[in-house]
Amino acid sequence: MRIFSGIQPTGRKHLGNYIGAITQYVEGQDRADPAIYCIVDLHATGVSYDPKALPEYVLDTTAMLIAAGLDPGRCILFRQSDVKEHTELCWLLSSVTAYGELQRMTQFKEKAEREQELVRAALFLYPVLQAADILLYRTDEVPVGDDQRQHVELAREVARRFNTTYGDVLVEPAHRIPDVGARIMDLQDPASKMSTTSSSAAGRVYIDDEPDDILRKFKRAETDSGSEVVRAPDKPGISNLIEILAVTRGVPPEDVEREFAGQGYGAFKEAVGEAVVELLMPVRERYRELRADEPALEAALQEGAERARSIATGVMVDVRAAMGVGPRG
Repeated sequence: MRIFSGIQPTGRKHLGNYIGAITQYVEGQDRADPAIYCIVDLHATGVSYDPKALPEYVLDTTAMLIAAGLDPGRCILFRQSDVKEHTELCWLLSSVTAYGELQRMTQFKEKAEREQELVRAALFLYPVLQAADILLYRTDEVPVGDDQRQHVELAREVARRFNTTYGDVLVEPAHRIPDVGARIMDLQDPASKMSTTSSSAAGRVYIDDEPDDILRKFKRAETDSGSEVVRAPDKPGISNLIEILAVTRGVPPEDVEREFAGQGYGAFKEAVGEAVVELLMPVRERYRELRADEPALEAALQEGAERARSIATGVMVDVRAAMGVGPRG
């Protein structure tokens, strides 16, 4: 089985990234042959960004993934732009992607609203490039957060349409979304997911935050009316914290509710903060060690790109032949 997933190098990684995606990446190393993880720097160019900062963000993300447990010797870890087959397949797949499907993509609508000066064609084609990322490796499983469900469904549809049109070449991937923690919400706005683009940094817990900062953010987390620690539609703040603690401890949310029954919000929020500090501390410390050695990070990405390319080139031979693109034979 092949596993593939990509992560954007857009700033510091937060708790939502860690729980929703990175922990799945680490777990996938033991199940896949191979597990392939890509730092998708080309996707970052679909919105306004700083060209000088992007290479630094790539190394930041590389160091964070390795610190969290990815082993470049056990998985394939590489930078998207180092494997040119991604962009070639994106263009070829655009021939079997419906314009209307791209118009319906929720993330395009949300991000386009934030791009006041220029809504880039690259942002509109983002889902096609993401489909190319996945399908280029004949991926069986894609570990993602809940917000990427629609994108993986599009990749499945694109693979299906390609195979119907040109012959059975690509694999229809399945998403893997965790039952608990698939969508970690902002601590100050529990109606919105935790994101690097949210308005308030107080709602984001970064993996490399200092322990005191993490504890302070959880103590100030927005909660709900009442005092019961239970999940409910009218308790988005507490429901979010319950899921965070459940994932952090590796227990069902029901266990958290039973443990804190009758204790009130104050003690509960403090316990969540302490658990998150304990979870992230070794990752933060290891990240700082790794980030200081940029040549080693770059070497790991280059080695990973060579291994990724060895798979991608063979798939592209089959894609080109099926589509009649390029010389015969």
